[in-house]
Amino acid sequence: MNDMVMNTRQTSRTARVLPLVNPVRDYDWGSPTLIPELLGRVPDGRPAAELWLGAHPAAPSSIRSDGSSAVGRAGRSLADLLQAEPVAVLGRRVSDRFGPRLPFLLKVLAAERALSLQVHPRPHLARAGYHREVRAGLLSGDPRRSFHDEQHKPELIVALSTFEALAGFRSPRSVRALLDGLAGRLVDGVRAALDASPSTAGVRAATRALVAARTSPTCADDVAEAVASVAARHAATSPTARADATVLALAAQHPGDPGALVSLLLNRVTLEPGEAMFVPAGEVHAYLSGLGVEVMAASDNVLRAGLTTKHVDAGALLECASFAPRPPGRPDTTVSGDQSVVTTYRAPVAEFALTFADVVSGEPVALAGDGPRIVLALDGEARLLTGGGELTLRRGESCLVPDAAGSLTVDGTAHLVCAWVP
Repeated sequence: MNDMVMNTRQTSRTARVLPLVNPVRDYDWGSPTLIPELLGRVPDGRPAAELWLGAHPAAPSSIRSDGSSAVGRAGRSLADLLQAEPVAVLGRRVSDRFGPRLPFLLKVLAAERALSLQVHPRPHLARAGYHREVRAGLLSGDPRRSFHDEQHKPELIVALSTFEALAGFRSPRSVRALLDGLAGRLVDGVRAALDASPSTAGVRAATRALVAARTSPTCADDVAEAVASVAARHAATSPTARADATVLALAAQHPGDPGALVSLLLNRVTLEPGEAMFVPAGEVHAYLSGLGVEVMAASDNVLRAGLTTKHVDAGALLECASFAPRPPGRPDTTVSGDQSVVTTYRAPVAEFALTFADVVSGEPVALAGDGPRIVLALDGEARLLTGGGELTLRRGESCLVPDAAGSLTVDGTAHLVCAWVP
C-alpha cells in the first residue's frame, strides 16, 4: 500500500486532517481474511473481527506519526487528544452536547460465524445499571459486569457483502406457526407461554424461559432434543426452511446453547451490499455472518442472551429488552449525485450518521461540514481537501477530520465512508 501524502497549511495540529492507526479486535467469531484484505495485510490465521475507528477507551485509535509504511507508527491516542483539545476536535456544537468525548464509534465488522444474542440498554437503564453495579463493588473489567458505562448504544450497520442477522421479535402468531411440528421440553415451554398470552407478554415469557434454561442441569439434553426435532422437520422446500436452517447452524456453532432456539422468536434478516439496518437500544439482535460498516453510540454496554461463553445477565436482559414485535429497523436513506454518488444513512439518534461516497475524478463531493468526522477509504484513492490541508487516502487508510479543519471536500476515484455527528 502506498504512503499517505499530507500537505498542511495550518500550524495548529488540530486544524489539520489527522491520519489514524486503528486497532483490530480478534474475537473468535471473526473472519481471518476480510479485514486484513481491506488493510492490505497478509492474514496471520487469527480471527480479525472488528476494526475500531474512534476514541473508545477500550481500544482507541491513535494519530499516525510515521508515514513510512502502510501500518505506520501510532502516536498520541485519539482519546488523549480529545481530553486535551475537545473544542478544536469536536467543535462547540458537539462538545456542548456530549462533553469532551467522541459520541460515536465507527467499525468494520467481519463475522465468519454468529455473534452473541444481545441487547443494549436505553439511556435511563444504562445509568441505573451502571450505578447499581458500582454500588455493588464490581470493578471495571469484572466479567460479572453488564454495564460498563452510562451510555445507550444504538447501532446502524451497512452491508459491504451479503450480511445475515437476527433483529427484533416476530409476532406471536408467526412464532407459534414456526413451532408446529416441533417437540421437546423447551419447545413446549415456548408454546405454552404463547398460548397463555399471544402478546408481547407471551414473547417475553417465552424468551425468559429459554434464557433461564441455560442454568438447568438438563440444558444440553433439552437443547439437543429440540434441535433434533428441527433437523427432522427441515427441508429445503418447507416454509420453515430458513428458520430451521438458522437454528441448525447456530446449534452447530454453540452446542447446547438455548440461544439457537431463541432465533425462532426473532426476525431473520439478509442485507445485500448497500442495504442498511438500524438497531435501536432495547432490541434483541445477533449478527450472523458477513462484512459491514457499523456506527454506534460510543458505549460498551452489551447484555447477552445466548450464543456466548461470556456473562449472561438474564435479569438485566429482561429489564432492558423490548419484546414488542416489529420488523427490523431501516434508517432514512438519501442518495444524491450524478457520476459521484453520495448515500447518507440517518437514524433517529443524536450521536451519529453515516455517509458513503463513490467518487469519480473531476466530480468532487462535499461531505459533513463541521464537527468531528472519521473517514475510511474502502477502495481506490481519495484526496481530502479542508481548510486545514490535504490528505490522500488509499484503500484501508483512515483519518480524523477535526471540527477546526473546516469543511470537507473529496476528489479522486474512490469508495469511502464518513461517520459524523448530525
